[in-house]
Amino acid sequence: MLYSDIPSHAEVRRLAEVEGGTCISIYTPTEDDIHDPGKSRIEFTNQVKSALEQIDDHKERVAFEQAFDDLIEDEAFWWYQARTLVVLATADRVRRYRLPNRLGACAIVSDRFYIKPLLRTVTFPQTAYVLALAEGSVRLIEVTADQPPSKVEVPGLPKDAASYAGVSSLGRTTGGRVHGRGGSAAAAGTGRAAPARAPARVQGEEGKKLRVREYARAIDHELRSVLTGRDIPLILAAAEPTASIYRSVNNYHKLLDEGIQGNPEEMTDEQIAQTTRTILDGYYARQLADTRKHFDELRSKGRAQVEISDVARSATFGRVETLFVDIEGIVPGTVDPDTGTVELAELNGNHEYGVVDEIARRALLTGAKVLAVRSGDVPDEVPAAAILRFAE
Repeated sequence: MLYSDIPSHAEVRRLAEVEGGTCISIYTPTEDDIHDPGKSRIEFTNQVKSALEQIDDHKERVAFEQAFDDLIEDEAFWWYQARTLVVLATADRVRRYRLPNRLGACAIVSDRFYIKPLLRTVTFPQTAYVLALAEGSVRLIEVTADQPPSKVEVPGLPKDAASYAGVSSLGRTTGGRVHGRGGSAAAAGTGRAAPARAPARVQGEEGKKLRVREYARAIDHELRSVLTGRDIPLILAAAEPTASIYRSVNNYHKLLDEGIQGNPEEMTDEQIAQTTRTILDGYYARQLADTRKHFDELRSKGRAQVEISDVARSATFGRVETLFVDIEGIVPGTVDPDTGTVELAELNGNHEYGVVDEIARRALLTGAKVLAVRSGDVPDEVPAAAILRFAE
C-alpha cells in the first residue's frame, strides 16, 4: 500500500511565501523501494549530507542536522511511502509530503523553497469522491491515485429509497398504486422523520420517480456536510433513471458530466476506483486542452506570452492569470524582485533554484492559476508561458 500526504492549494501558497533565511528542499523517489525502505532512506540521508555541506553557519547546520536525524531515525515513517518523498525544511520546522507523483531526485539549498515539482500534485491531484447510488443503497467512496478506495461516513445519509419513503418497496404496484406497509415514525436508517409522501394522485411509475427524487434530494442535502467548501470532483455511479434524477437535484459544483454507468451494487469499490481514475485522466486532459486552446485564442489579443523575460515581468507585477510551467525545465539565473528583469546564468549541471521556479512562485503569490506540466504540454514547449489578465 502507498501512503500519500498531499498539500492543498492554500498550503502550497503558504510555502511560496517563505522567503529569507536558509530553506532546504529535498525530493526523494521512494516507489521502487516500497517493500524495503532501506534504499530510499539511504538516498535521502545522502541528499541531506549534500545539502548540509552547503550551510556555512555551524549553529544553523546543527539545528538542521537534529531535525533531519529525527526523520531519518523514524523507522515506522520509512515503511509507509508513496512515489516521491518531499521534505521542505527551515532551521525551526520540517514539512514532509508523500506524493503519488513520480518526481526526480534533487536537494536544493536556497533562501526559499523549491516548490515547482510539488505543483504537479495540486495541478492534477487524481482524487475524487464517487457517489455510488442505487434505489437499494447509497455510499460515498473516496478515490486517490494510489491508495485503496475508502468509504466516507456521511451522517444522516438515507439507507435506501424505499425506507426513506416509508414504504416496503418502490417497485410493487397494484392497480397503479405504490404499496407499502405504512410509514414508520422515522425513515429507516436516518433517525429522522419520514418525508412527506407523494400525493395520492401520483401513482405507478410517476409515484416511484417522485419518491426516488425525494431520496436523491435528501442525499444531496446530507452530502453538503462533506462536500461544502471543497473543490474535489464528484463522480456519479448509477443506472438510469436514477442517475438523471440525481443530476437534476444535485447542488455540488464539481459533479462531473461523465459518470460510471450501471448498478453500483454489482461493482466492488476497487472496480469503481479503477473506472474513476480513467475518468479523471480524461477530465484533466480535457481541462488542459481547453486551457491550451484558450491560450492560442488570446495570442492575437496580446494576452499570451512565451518569452521568459516577458513572463517574468508579468508575474512580478501580478498580470498573470494562468501560468504553464515545465516541471522539468531548468533556466539558471535570477529575477529582479522589483522590475522582474531576468538575469541568466551558466548551466553548471546542478539543479538549482532558477528563473522558472521564481516565476511560478511569484505567479502563485499574486493569485494566478499555475499548471505544472510536462514540456510537451507547455505552449511552444518553452519553460514557461502565461495567459495575462489583460493585454499589455
